Amino acid sequence: MAIQQAKVFVEDLQRGMFVSRLDRPWTRTPFALQGFYIRDLEEIRQLQKYCRYVYVDITKTVGDVGVRLRKITRAANQKAVLTGSSSRAVRREPVVINCKPVQVKHNSYAAPIPARKEAAKAQQLHNRIIEGMHEVMVQIRSDGPLPMRAVNQAVMQMVDSVLRSPDAFSWLARVREKDEHTYSHSIRASVWAVVFGRHIGLRRQELISLGVATLLKDVGKLYLPDEILKAERRDPRAELEYRKFVDYSVKLLSADPNVGQQVLSIVQCHRERHDGSGYPKGLRGGQIPVLARMCGIVTFYDEATNPRGAEFPVPPSKAVAQLYDLRDSAYQEQLVVEFIQSIGLYPTGTQVELSTGEVAVVVEQSHQRRLKPRVMVVLDSEKKPLEKPRLFDMAADDDQKQKLVAKGKKSLQEAGLVAVVKDLDPSHYPQIDVAAVRDQYLFEQRLPAFIARFIPNR
Repeated sequence: MAIQQAKVFVEDLQRGMFVSRLDRPWTRTPFALQGFYIRDLEEIRQLQKYCRYVYVDITKTVGDVGVRLRKITRAANQKAVLTGSSSRAVRREPVVINCKPVQVKHNSYAAPIPARKEAAKAQQLHNRIIEGMHEVMVQIRSDGPLPMRAVNQAVMQMVDSVLRSPDAFSWLARVREKDEHTYSHSIRASVWAVVFGRHIGLRRQELISLGVATLLKDVGKLYLPDEILKAERRDPRAELEYRKFVDYSVKLLSADPNVGQQVLSIVQCHRERHDGSGYPKGLRGGQIPVLARMCGIVTFYDEATNPRGAEFPVPPSKAVAQLYDLRDSAYQEQLVVEFIQSIGLYPTGTQVELSTGEVAVVVEQSHQRRLKPRVMVVLDSEKKPLEKPRLFDMAADDDQKQKLVAKGKKSLQEAGLVAVVKDLDPSHYPQIDVAAVRDQYLFEQRLPAFIARFIPNR
């Protein structure tokens, strides 16, 4: 995928452009940030004084100039394009990003145990992490010491829980509770990070560092004014102010002797981007620590699935599509693909439509067959609520029917294999209470003692 940058000669610079790279090292210029918005003519004059050309991030450039740049680079298709009456060109140049493949060890851990067996422990740990994060926020606001030992202990136990059963904690990350303010983005992202790390075979200590860092990466946002933190759109000056939260977080955490260097490194670099367009240092490719790259991916995914202020979460397929479009620009392609594989196309808690027309909620993954999860069917083919939701193991049902086909007792058409057609926007069927489905599946003692033998309607 082409890097979304344009080479712009300094005579053609305009306010609103986001300068992501210079034609010389940043240390040889007076610019404090490695990546910044052009706010006024004085900054353009400074750039003209030190540079012949710069690289502008097309996707971050704001206003009319951003719209024009995006149109020009799409039309150019890797060719030089004239901007206005200037004989100089805005050139879109592919950039070679040095980044070694990440060593991945699939199946490093034992096969997951059923989510039900781990659910009670996971819920207790989840509540402890919420309490721990609340205590962190209270202590920061009062300038008190951070409860790092308690946080580290809770994350260690979360890691062990995810190693036993990724789906149990994934359930808790997927469902947005009514009391949403106590369930922060950082907690969800921390769960995704550990699930991701388990998938690629990180060592336990690396999983703990990744989990702690992802949990605490945003603590510096408490020092930002609400009007900047909660703004739907930020002008260039406000964006620069917002980005200071990374330095605030690092400064706050580095003052605590219980915070390890690896955790600090992840927090400091989690907003860096593969193509150098991130912040605060503009690191690229292999300059970014692997665990920080992973933290950046899960941060994006959770923000995409749970937009600030939205009543309902976004369907996972849309968030995955957005993430996939950013491979090899914002994020390393290998890690993007591995993360998508780690959560599955239809993660636990996703509402899906089956090939029968029925609507179901994914309650547990089949880790060897991601497209055939275990689901709870909640709406019939006419989209009416079932009197009693039905548990349906798609992988087991598929295996049984495939055996009948293999023995020649039925054709594929007669067997009626059931598939997931698509995931659904939760706002389409607000009558579905996903939290109730979760609780029924994970915690109720008396569940149907069978997996429904699904026979499609004829």
